Amino acid sequence: MANTATATTGLPSELGSLVGELYQKSGGEKFGLRQQEFIVVIGEIRQKYLAPGANAEEIRALCASLRVEELVLARACAAGHEGAWEAFLFRYREKLYDIARGITREDSAGRELADSLYADLYGTTLREGTRVSKLASYTGRGSLEGWLRTVLAQEYVNRYRRHKRLVSLDEETEKGTQFVATIPAPAPVADSRLHSATDEALAALSAEDRFILASYYLDRRTLAEIARTLAVHESTISRKLDKLSKSLRKQILARLTRTGMSRRQAEEALEIDVRDLQVDIRRSLAQDSVSETFPEKKVQAQAGDGPA
Repeated sequence: MANTATATTGLPSELGSLVGELYQKSGGEKFGLRQQEFIVVIGEIRQKYLAPGANAEEIRALCASLRVEELVLARACAAGHEGAWEAFLFRYREKLYDIARGITREDSAGRELADSLYADLYGTTLREGTRVSKLASYTGRGSLEGWLRTVLAQEYVNRYRRHKRLVSLDEETEKGTQFVATIPAPAPVADSRLHSATDEALAALSAEDRFILASYYLDRRTLAEIARTLAVHESTISRKLDKLSKSLRKQILARLTRTGMSRRQAEEALEIDVRDLQVDIRRSLAQDSVSETFPEKKVQAQAGDGPA
């Protein structure tokens, strides 16, 4: 059964043991999510983030990066599992209120914003007889808390825009409303210390490490392409990326705690959506040409490619 599932979802059969380990780690069984269903979810995520020709190493790296416990919890909630929903509320109810208060800057407005989201998260509406829940779109690529923060911020912006469409300028003027020159759409703001810590951590990387990160995350090059450029095996690049991600997180956390943040505050700061960071990532990872940065490796790579 597992081999059939991996074949139909685009997962190589040799990754069956890895997927089995991830399923055990996810705790899906206690929420009624069978391994077969878990494999289908992983297959959907693989198809969303990787090209059809992705090899086993690339798929393995993607699978290993997923927060499978949070992924399973979200998908079980989306499927209507009451135990999963209770666990979700226990873990995230207060966090949702805290996030919403941070966005609205006001307690009652924050609670109203958070409460307005529950129906969409629980999935009270049906579409063609199928339960519709926002949680079904969570893919486990980042933390569930960070994803919820993004969803709340977007809902706040949507409500703001709906209100502006419904209330005319004349009506507001008659009420004596005073208008400012511009009203920017609200968005979550990252702590400036996080900007500095991230920038410093990236700047401290070696030229080769910056090249690997820029190639993979910014230029969307495959592991195989990067490996050919550096004349190493693609599994080396896969391990290097995993190591770099963990190392960068530790370095940024350390820098944040040195600024006076507690460990918890630093970890919460890291949950910010990367799009809200005021850091020019491409500039921080800026490279000279490959031949100038790694002349000996570039020569090796060209020699290995053979004649055009």
